Amino acid sequence: MLVIENFSTLKEDKSLILEEAFKKNRNLEKIAEKVLNLEPLDFDSALRLYKGGDLFFLGELANKVKEKIHGKNYYYTINRHINYTNICAIDCKFCGYHKRPGEEGGYTLKIDEILEKLKATPGLREVHIVGGLNPKLPYEYYIELVRRIRSTFPEIHIRAYTCVEIDWLSRISGKSVEEVLKELKSAGLNSIPGGGAEVFSERIRAELYPTKISSERWIEIAKTAHKLGIPTNATLLFGHIETDEEIIEHLFKLREIQENTKGFYCFIPLAFIPENNKLSYLPGPSAEKILKTIAISRIILNNFPHIKAYWVFLGIGLSQVALLWGADHFHGTVIEEKISEAMRGEPVIKLPPYEIEKLIREIGGEPVLV
Repeated sequence: MLVIENFSTLKEDKSLILEEAFKKNRNLEKIAEKVLNLEPLDFDSALRLYKGGDLFFLGELANKVKEKIHGKNYYYTINRHINYTNICAIDCKFCGYHKRPGEEGGYTLKIDEILEKLKATPGLREVHIVGGLNPKLPYEYYIELVRRIRSTFPEIHIRAYTCVEIDWLSRISGKSVEEVLKELKSAGLNSIPGGGAEVFSERIRAELYPTKISSERWIEIAKTAHKLGIPTNATLLFGHIETDEEIIEHLFKLREIQENTKGFYCFIPLAFIPENNKLSYLPGPSAEKILKTIAISRIILNNFPHIKAYWVFLGIGLSQVALLWGADHFHGTVIEEKISEAMRGEPVIKLPPYEIEKLIREIGGEPVLV
């Protein structure tokens, strides 16, 4: 496991560390040359790099790709997460947030309650809305929530409902995915979060979340959104029972979709949280695994605008380090996030904008508010 005790020392010693790393990775030199030229890698080369590349070697390659795309800029926003219900009709083994219908501790927010939360957030630029699949919530709730947020906050970006939720809305309404998305867009939806992709592997789906939509369905919904001019994010949940090969396959599939649709805005590698779920016997990913996965994501997904260091799951310190391993987006202020809170048993501490900017400047970056 990587342990970084003194960040300033890491910055000063980085060139020496990297010089040694390149010496150790001469067998990957031709692959590295392709990476630095922003050429797409083939599957075997990407897997060799991920499995065999030194941590700092991968970090340097990913950082150079990031700088070719964004220079020294690092992005964040002033946002608030809304987890409108934790009641869910499906039971994913990795999730410690959801409650079954009728189970103690279940909740659903009223639209007025959500609006009050948003009104209490000064300078708000984005609302990020994700929840469970609650059988008691009518289709109209979802449309009305977006419509009322748009009418109350005409200027903010509404990023709402994962592909899993869009599939659910299609099912409960009897409408096609395209019809649902058109109604949401008309109500004021700007974009869709990336959650629910997990790992594009039917082996893992059968083992961990058999009642969730398939990879093919998730991809179908994302492509439909892109066709309608609705950008989406994409995720990968890693650090549980997936193989290295499955991680690379997931990234390659996303790259292929992006080549065709150009509709993905940001990729978010989500590190599995082992606390308070049915997979708590697993240790979770090490810091080294997290940084290597972020780095290989930037390298493979060089056609994605952004790679996110999602500090809510990674922690603030490791997310700051990830900005030197290919990530360029620090997400935002968040305010509250009930999913990780339920699993770790501790509230998410909001990050004010000045703190995010300080973290970015400490690694030599230029903060950009989006």
